[in-house]
Amino acid sequence: MSDHHTYKKIELVGSSKTSIEDAIENALAEAAKSLNLMEWFEVIDTRGHIVDGGVGHYQVTIKVGFRIVNS
Repeated sequence: MSDHHTYKKIELVGSSKTSIEDAIENALAEAAKSLNLMEWFEVIDTRGHIVDGGVGHYQVTIKVGFRIVNS
């Protein structure tokens, strides 16, 4: 086993009608269906859609780091 790790980062945008936190959770849940070894995320941008003067839905852009398996 190696004494170091190598990571790759990807950018995702999650959305939710409920909250910023749910938007993050939705993005991570979808990514987990096809990515293994996700270890961290960072929020890059937060924005939303306005409907009738209120929040229609939240959008959060995140960068997700996942570990590259050492062969």
